[in-house]
Amino acid sequence: MSTLPGRKAPPIVGRPVLLEYAADDFLNEVTRQKPWKRARWETLLESLDAYLGASAPLLAYTQLTGEQWRRSLEGAEHEDAAELLTEFRAYLRDWGWLDCARPVNLPD
Repeated sequence: MSTLPGRKAPPIVGRPVLLEYAADDFLNEVTRQKPWKRARWETLLESLDAYLGASAPLLAYTQLTGEQWRRSLEGAEHEDAAELLTEFRAYLRDWGWLDCARPVNLPD
């Protein structure tokens, strides 16, 4: 079974890929490229996970649920959250997290 680079836990057939795994990977990448954003984005991602129901499956996060979460935040957090969601969504697509979370063909 192939895993994504830097994955905390490989996907287990029949179990959902959790948002927290993708968030941890994303934060590690952000730390390499933009270390000044890590603390703030870590807090926001924890808030998103809690909003979706702690230990949420990755597929619970969609553009719609992300936008609903962003609107639930205080006014000053909206801009940071919008930037985070844009980069996080791109990361999920680019690194194959969404494909991994939506397996088309599972072994019998």
